[in-house]
Amino acid sequence: MLNNYDFIIVGGGVVGLATAYKLQLKFPENSIAILEKEIKIGKHQTGRNSGVMHSGIYYKPESYKAKNCYNGLNQLVEFAKKNDVLHDICGKIIVATSTKEIPVLETIYKRGIKNKTAGICYLNSEEIKKKEPFIEGVKAIWVPTAGIIDYVGLCTTFVNKIVEINSNSKLFLSCEVKKIDSHKEVSTLKTNIGNFNASKIIFCTGLQSDRVAKKDNLKLDMQIVGFRGDYYELKPEALHKIKNLVYPVPDPKFPFLGVHFTRMIDGGIECGPNAVFTFKREGYNKTSFSLKDTFEAFAFKGTWKLFGKHWRKGIDEYKRAFSKRLFVKELQKMMPSISVNDVQPVRAGVRAQAIDYFGNMVDDFKIEKHYNNIHVINAPSPAATSCLAIADEIVNFVLK
Repeated sequence: MLNNYDFIIVGGGVVGLATAYKLQLKFPENSIAILEKEIKIGKHQTGRNSGVMHSGIYYKPESYKAKNCYNGLNQLVEFAKKNDVLHDICGKIIVATSTKEIPVLETIYKRGIKNKTAGICYLNSEEIKKKEPFIEGVKAIWVPTAGIIDYVGLCTTFVNKIVEINSNSKLFLSCEVKKIDSHKEVSTLKTNIGNFNASKIIFCTGLQSDRVAKKDNLKLDMQIVGFRGDYYELKPEALHKIKNLVYPVPDPKFPFLGVHFTRMIDGGIECGPNAVFTFKREGYNKTSFSLKDTFEAFAFKGTWKLFGKHWRKGIDEYKRAFSKRLFVKELQKMMPSISVNDVQPVRAGVRAQAIDYFGNMVDDFKIEKHYNNIHVINAPSPAATSCLAIADEIVNFVLK
């Protein structure tokens, strides 16, 4: 089977589908094929994140992350309102539980001001209690623009909008790219269901982004390493203990935001995630293992340098991963009254984190071009919030 399209998007996650939607808006007469290797869209990072719409307060001013989060959040809220995607701008607090965390909290606040994070203000301990009665802190930042959204529902809406604009565009599920033949005019993808041709191909493949790029003969100075994040949820009798979103002051050495409380779009409350090295890129159980993934991670010198720098942190995270008591102890820093009986395990996700040869976590978005192909190599959080802004960047790449 030979399929000819004007554009091909590889990857049916939120970034890939947002890109397909923006391309279809820009080129309504052009046909787009979306190739997704799973049996449904949003099966990995998109459907396994915390469902938060981030405000952009944390990120280094003028970085890709900061610019795209601010722009992306505004676009995302507008799109959700217009297209009835389930969402809620509920706000969140970032809580310092001790005076030694206040300098980092104040740095975040200053970044928020530079990043135009609307409405942020400090809260004292009494004001924290008014927002979240069960949370204890010495100082906090109130972030009114943060919220929650149904990201998988958002993806379904993107697909529906694309097909409405052009009935020749199509989503192909259970379609895995095996080989890439890139040329200046037309490139070919060989998949398990046939060959696809297009003059422009965009790869948004998340946990597999580096491997797919190598299939396209791109030389990378980084590699994707998976970090699993485990979630617990509050039991029904403990749901009253959290109203909206509550985050700790993050460790500035890591791109993770720490174990936090999140009100979900279905009304539940989740706690997490932690961040532990995973022995399988798409493994969502604590004992998931892939010989290929493990060998590849350990054969990369950046992985060992990362472990060498942060082995103490890694051990602490692993202890929490296998101990409910230690996980809850971390939550008790913000909510002393929470107990092991208040929570139960619910799910896990795996974050695609790019690591360079020196063992540094690549903190910003990274997009590479090869012939007429575009590869989204690194799209860490807040990529979901920023999906429509990232899509605009990719459309600009296409136009150039």
